[in-house]
Amino acid sequence: MELLETQDPEKRRLIETSDRHKKELEKEVTALAQKTERMLTNALIIGGSLALTYFVISSISKGKKKKTRAKIAKAQGAQDGVEVVEEEDDSPSVLGQIGTKVMNQATVMLLDIAKEKLFEYLETRKKADENS
Repeated sequence: MELLETQDPEKRRLIETSDRHKKELEKEVTALAQKTERMLTNALIIGGSLALTYFVISSISKGKKKKTRAKIAKAQGAQDGVEVVEEEDDSPSVLGQIGTKVMNQATVMLLDIAKEKLFEYLETRKKADENS
């Protein structure tokens, strides 16, 4: 059967054209898959860094809520005529201060990475828009 197809020049030309279109289509699908994978990776990195930042900030801000709760409890106790014993706040230990600084630096680094990834993503989108 192939012998008959290769003898007819019109069929041979059509088969070659079909193969060429098939290869081009496969290249486009592969490129699209790679772009999608990069975008998903960037989105995961950005989302992860934002989630980490949120958890770090929320964990840092919990200490302030405790002080506010103690003030509220003291005020309610004063209104009820009950004396509330206030615990003294210990100054943060050296280890606590180091931990806070490390968390702050990690947050800054993650936000910087997220910013860079976001710029890369926007640049690729801009180039894709210019090409289309």
